Amino acid sequence: MKFSTREDIGLPIEEVFAVITDFERLERAALRRGAEITRLDTLAAPGPGMTWAGQFTFRGAPRSARSELTRFLPPETLVVQTTVSGLSSIGAVDLVRLAPARTRLAVVIELHPQTIQARLLLQTIRLAKGRMTERFRTGVARLARDIEAGRFHRV
Repeated sequence: MKFSTREDIGLPIEEVFAVITDFERLERAALRRGAEITRLDTLAAPGPGMTWAGQFTFRGAPRSARSELTRFLPPETLVVQTTVSGLSSIGAVDLVRLAPARTRLAVVIELHPQTIQARLLLQTIRLAKGRMTERFRTGVARLARDIEAGRFHRV
């Protein structure tokens, strides 16, 4: 199953990339929401091979996740592969310079079940695909507005 959307942001591509690759801020945000996040790699600078493990509660059940940054091409591309309870996902963020101060943010998430339980979960998501797609698009649009409004630390 695949979800995709795109939004235009009124900032230079370098600033947008700096915000979406502020991994320490993302880790702190997850901690504030009750997740436990552990960085597993020892890389000094952002790049392929960055890996995190996390535990969180979803729908009353504890879940474990593992994420790895598999592609990192500043200031344009970021790909993260994640596995949660038998469901693997590949999330790709692509930035395109539309003008010196305008950037298009394109986000694609593909979900692939690895277990029977994950297949059942994906079937449930398929039944609500329209609502899930709208929630995904709304979330990405909110992120784009927040980046443009300077609600995140920028370079």
